[in-house]
Parts: sequence; structure tokens; C-alpha cells
Amino acid sequence: MTADQDRAPHPDQDPALLRRWNATLRAARSGREGPDPTPYGRNLLSRWAEPQRRYHTVDHLRAVLDRVDELTDQGGEGGELELVRLAAWFHDAVYRPDRSENEERSALLAEKALTEAGLTPHEVAEVARLVRLTISHDPAPGDLNGETLCDADLAILATAPDTYRGYAAAVREEYAFIPEEAFREGRAAVLRHLLGLPRLFRTPYGAAVWEGRARENLERELAELTDLSGKG
Repeated sequence: MTADQDRAPHPDQDPALLRRWNATLRAARSGREGPDPTPYGRNLLSRWAEPQRRYHTVDHLRAVLDRVDELTDQGGEGGELELVRLAAWFHDAVYRPDRSENEERSALLAEKALTEAGLTPHEVAEVARLVRLTISHDPAPGDLNGETLCDADLAILATAPDTYRGYAAAVREEYAFIPEEAFREGRAAVLRHLLGLPRLFRTPYGAAVWEGRARENLERELAELTDLSGKG
């Protein structure tokens, strides 16, 4: 990330969020020496504030970090929490709605930046693995790190109906370059896939608290898309 660290900070960067990044990176280093975390955090925040984003914004980053904390507060056990938090920071750090390799490019960015920032090879590899896991959101049984990150990333599906509609509208804005009918067909396919999964959430808390509400939101959106397609 060194070559990009002089990118100008976005005027809307959140000092509190930057402090969270600094604390997370320092905690992950477990007292080991390393470069100042701040330039890395500013670089990441400027990426999350890029103009092509409508849903995958700083607000989404903050929400995922908050849901990681919520899962931990509600009885989450084990795992490597600071690495999960670092993966949340990187999981959509590279994001172009018109490209399919965003997660891979985000993982490569994490590998480069976190190696420079003083993490061990194991720690770097684990963060990159978690970033790549957000392609499928399908952690293996017992993968505590993966379950936590994936549940936190999907928690938007379990929000109140109005919040969920705002999320769906923001996703549509990110894909504004796709014609309406094609978008409805593609989005409906995504929703059917999600609804066909045995479980959306893998942590005990996510399964107990978020699963039902998420399925209600997905079913409602799918019904609305189907209705619109029928009228078209």
C-alpha cells in the first residue's frame, strides 16, 4: 500500500473510525514494533469513500465492525477477533460494481499492506483468507473467524424494513449502469439463492436473532421484484 499512502484523505473521514483502525492494528501486532497505522487507515477510508459507492461505503464498514462487536458481546467465543476486524476493514476496500474480482483485489491489498504494517505471515494469510471468504459467505463448520465476519457482513439483511429498503435502493444505485429488467432478473436470482440456503447466519446469535427477520426482508423484496417484472 506504500505507493498509495499519499492519496489525500477524504474530507468526510471519521476520526473516531480512524482511531478504531489504529487500535485494531496495534492490538493485532500484540506489542510488536511496526509503522504508524494512521496512513494505512487514511488510505482505507479514502477507498471506502470513493464516488462509485452507494451501499459499500464507510457506513457499511462501520456497520460491519459494529456487528462484529455485537456478535462478540452476545457470547461469541474463540477466534482471532482483531484479525476478523482487520478483514472487515479490507473486505470491500477495492470495489468497482462493474468488476467481478473485487474480493480478490481486496485480499491482495490486505496481503501487501498488512505485511508492511508488521503482521506475521500467519496473520496476513488469515486476514486475506477471510476477505476471500466474503465471495461465498460459506465458512466451514467450526471456522469461528469466518462465521463472525460473514454474519456481520450479511447482518444488513436483518435490519428493519425501512433500513432494508434503503440498502436495496443503494445497491440498485451502484448498478445503475445495468438496464432495469436485467437488474431485476439478476437481483431476483441472488435473492432466490439466499432464500434457498439452509442457513443465512452461522453464529448461534445470528441464527437466533437475525435469521427470521432477514428471510422476511428477502421474501418481501423478491415479491416486489416479481410483481414489477409481471407489470413490465
